[in-house]
Amino acid sequence: MQLLNTLYVTTPESYVHLDNETVRVEVAHETRLRVPLHHLSAMVCFGYVQVSLPLMHKLAESGVALVLLDTHGRFKARLEGAVSGNVLLRQAQYQRAGDGPFALSLARNCIAGKIRNARQVLLRGAREAKTAADGAQLSRAAADLAASLRALPGVADLDMLRGVEGEAARQYFAALNALIRAPAREAFRMDGRSRRPPRDRINALMSFIYALLMNDCRSALEAVGLDPQIGFLHAIRPGRAALALDLMEEFRSFADRLALSLINRSQLGADDFSEREGGAVLLEGDARKTVLQAYQERKQESVSHPLLAENIPFGLLPHVQARLLARTVRGDMPEYLPYLVR
Repeated sequence: MQLLNTLYVTTPESYVHLDNETVRVEVAHETRLRVPLHHLSAMVCFGYVQVSLPLMHKLAESGVALVLLDTHGRFKARLEGAVSGNVLLRQAQYQRAGDGPFALSLARNCIAGKIRNARQVLLRGAREAKTAADGAQLSRAAADLAASLRALPGVADLDMLRGVEGEAARQYFAALNALIRAPAREAFRMDGRSRRPPRDRINALMSFIYALLMNDCRSALEAVGLDPQIGFLHAIRPGRAALALDLMEEFRSFADRLALSLINRSQLGADDFSEREGGAVLLEGDARKTVLQAYQERKQESVSHPLLAENIPFGLLPHVQARLLARTVRGDMPEYLPYLVR
């Protein structure tokens, strides 16, 4: 699959090699795709993909980056030739991080994507609510998030932006209980967002899925050559992947929907969690396998991307958005456009 001048090889056991000036992708000795080399700026391989040595040399000579990820999308390696724009991209990123108006604009768009997508979760829940009380609660929360969206253009600095985001998050999480089916609501009741450690089952589940999503966003940023430690919304701290946290904001609603789906379909129950000393609630080992399988299946589902005008697997969305983010940092795009759920 080719997106934004990047070739993504996602089919297991693929063999990618050089055919004159063309990259050929074969599966079981059958040609699946041919792409002229001069059309590419990067090639990303997921999992068990074989890449011929002559192709590696040609990619390096042509300034086309080769990125290797494991089957779960975790970053493994990046191969680039001696002449690369990667250092220029990171230099631009470091300069942009110190540019107050740019940082505020990018951070505001990340939060706009987060709040708008969260509002879609509430609106969908209101339409499908089983009781009038649940529908009314979800509709009110959606209206509160709409007010938060209207407030975003007027924020003057990052602290004010974080305040708007925090209030929107409080309203959103306060309404999530209405999205849980009645028989499971008591076992999975949520009293606001809690973490480090999570204090209830749904918070434990969300934290686990957020960690998976965070890893995917970090891998996507590393794949395009951005520094995941240098963010615009989240403060820079040692060991904190601030930019990955920025990028994942617009995808949090996907994680929330997956958590709710696992609960409402009875794929997880109260016994799949344990409470530790001090009140921490953790997801048990076998249940983690259930969540991991559901997450990987979700990543294979197709979603539409308005800028690309085509359907792509959800698992590639962080990679697409990371490339749009890189283009914004370089100045090739006037502003970052988050992915919006339809």
